[in-house]
Amino acid sequence: MSAGLIEAGRGRPILFLHGWTMRGALFADQIARLSDRFHCLAPDLPGHGDAPEGPADLDAAARAVHGLIAARGLRDVVLLGWSMGAAVAWRLARTHGTGGISGLVSVDMSPRIVNGPGWSLGLKGQTAASIAASTGRFRRDWQGSVGAIAAGMFAALPGPEGFGFDAACERIRACDPVAMLAAWESLVAMDERETIGRLPFPVLAAYGARSRVYPSEAASWIAATAPQGAAQGFTNSGHSPHLEEPGAFAAMVAGFAEGLD
Repeated sequence: MSAGLIEAGRGRPILFLHGWTMRGALFADQIARLSDRFHCLAPDLPGHGDAPEGPADLDAAARAVHGLIAARGLRDVVLLGWSMGAAVAWRLARTHGTGGISGLVSVDMSPRIVNGPGWSLGLKGQTAASIAASTGRFRRDWQGSVGAIAAGMFAALPGPEGFGFDAACERIRACDPVAMLAAWESLVAMDERETIGRLPFPVLAAYGARSRVYPSEAASWIAATAPQGAAQGFTNSGHSPHLEEPGAFAAMVAGFAEGLD
């Protein structure tokens, strides 16, 4: 995995994994803030950006990330997964093991996005039926779904300077609908709750207090379930605290990574 990869800095590796419909370049500001202390890498995940053609589901993404870690010979890696990127990190840990990983930051994500009996920490206000309806809309009219997807990224519109609602719409419109549907269906089928309970390294569940996508209680659940878990909220952020509160977010990441020593 080299196409679509941003890489800068030296030190402990931080591997940034982006969200659904997005790409690694969305972490460019974070890399600029952190690359004086850390070796930062932000790939485009399969089906997104400039990643090579191929399957776009979570298993394919986990394989690609595992391959990148092996190809670069990375050790003591901090994984940072935003939304779908967190799901990729959990799938990576479950299917490829946790060797070489020293910590994980998940950003505004739930280990199961579909709500149902005994589980209400998935997508806010969504049921299995409404999620199935969304899947149908994505399949029938991807371009007509772009605005709703983009609006959910931020606490308030038009979103932050640099990358707000209009830029998000442009990025989503550029996506391959077939690949995005495959990635989405993989997310809908996901349940990584047991994985989180077995993670052997520190886990920090970050969340936006004003997220329109997931309840803050999902981060609290991750913090309570991971053997070495903690949570941190961002008061003025929605689903994208690295974009909405970039300075505070970078400080959190640096503190977490340095604290692993």
